[in-house]
Amino acid sequence: MKQILQNLSSGETLLAEVPAPKARTGHLLIETEASLVSLGTEKMLINFGKANLLDKARQQPEKVKQVLQKIKTDGLMPTIEVVRSKLDAPLPLGYCNAGRVIEIGAGVEDFKVGDLVLSNSNHAEIVCAPKNLCAKVPSGVSPQEAVYGVVGAIGLQGIRLLEPTLGETFVVTGLGLIGQLAVQILIASGCRVIGLDFDPSKCELAKSLGAEVVDLSTGQDPVQAAEVLTKGKGVDGVLITASTKSDEPIHQAATMCRKRGRIVLVGVVGMKMNRSDFYEKELSFQVSCAYGPGRYDPFFEDQGNDYPYAYVRWTEQRNFEAILGLIKSGKIQTEPLTSHRFDFDKALDAYGQVGADAMGIVLSYAKGDRRAEGGELRTDKLVRSVQVNTASNAPAKAVVGVIGAGSFTSLVIVPALKKTSARLKSISSGTGVSGSHLAKKFGFENSTTDNDSIFNDPEINTIFITTRHANHGALVLKALQAGKHVFVEKPLAIHREEVEAIQTF
Repeated sequence: MKQILQNLSSGETLLAEVPAPKARTGHLLIETEASLVSLGTEKMLINFGKANLLDKARQQPEKVKQVLQKIKTDGLMPTIEVVRSKLDAPLPLGYCNAGRVIEIGAGVEDFKVGDLVLSNSNHAEIVCAPKNLCAKVPSGVSPQEAVYGVVGAIGLQGIRLLEPTLGETFVVTGLGLIGQLAVQILIASGCRVIGLDFDPSKCELAKSLGAEVVDLSTGQDPVQAAEVLTKGKGVDGVLITASTKSDEPIHQAATMCRKRGRIVLVGVVGMKMNRSDFYEKELSFQVSCAYGPGRYDPFFEDQGNDYPYAYVRWTEQRNFEAILGLIKSGKIQTEPLTSHRFDFDKALDAYGQVGADAMGIVLSYAKGDRRAEGGELRTDKLVRSVQVNTASNAPAKAVVGVIGAGSFTSLVIVPALKKTSARLKSISSGTGVSGSHLAKKFGFENSTTDNDSIFNDPEINTIFITTRHANHGALVLKALQAGKHVFVEKPLAIHREEVEAIQTF
């Protein structure tokens, strides 16, 4: 399958061929029908990749501190190797995806094969998404509309923190994609909205969606405009969805607010605050985190556990569902936000040709030749192993398969194997991205997401297991049962029963 990857070292954006993932426990396997390019996040990553090392360091001062600390503990050269490895690893782009469920992982009950779902997955033909980061798309909503649900949830979470009530007045600072969606959500909540931006076309778009606007490019004073529109009372709150290094948006927001107003930051702006701005009015300030409660929590996202509905009413998944409901009802319009459309095969043009006038860039995916006559996608037709380098005919005592493609594998195990006379046959990784990268870099013949293809390969006689600890015991047993020599990173296993079973060989 094809997937869009970004190299943070060279700045190159690739439409790469990688093996399709497998459905894991608590996950859905999805065939993508549409995805949305997030210009803010993705352009930032691309520009970061194209920057030289000095500029990269200037953009990531916190990472520089971590690097300096690592030099103190680990030394200069090991630290340089780690930094180079991190920058060299390809990064999947995209986080707004809509497609059909084609396979259900163990432990998934609320979805079925054939469902059209929204997920925060990458730009790839086949994706594997945690069930709590998926939401069913209502009937009547197309995949091209549904992909706005993820960025919409980012705006919605910020608005939930604002706690708007009917009739209040709010400012949205920054009328990019999230800002335009936030304008519509606030209007749907019965609020009056004032939109601020330096781009006249974005101001006109927000005005057409129901906001009153202040075009900052004309020199209009937003504070004075807010005073006039609220009859001198000040606005009830400000949602900052802008991206700038300037501290002005926060100072401006504090000046526009009434006493005890609320300010929520969704975007990325300068954070130097004047205490008196907040003290005199008793203003509240909060930074919003992505799509809502559950984000970055392994208990919720990876393990598939939900939070109690009565105590956490709006998780990130339920925010997805709320946005999809607003799209279905027509209270969120996505068509005016879609400035460009590309077929997935031409996706790189979306990054190379689209300028500052872009808003929503929608990628549409062809269904390919993996379907049976009835139209269903046959998962047995998914390619889970791809050839990366030409097969070697040279005789070798050790023909190696590696399961796991994490940092230790890339920094220690694979470079050591490269120095031997072993034939590097296959490397397996969960998503296929890291494995394909290491295969290309170190000369493995194949990259796969199917561990069984390594166990069942009659040519492979030696298997290296470098996965997470919890998987070691079961993988070692399977390799021994297949008659392979095994190297495994510590620990050998984490359960006594597994160790006892291994001892029988």
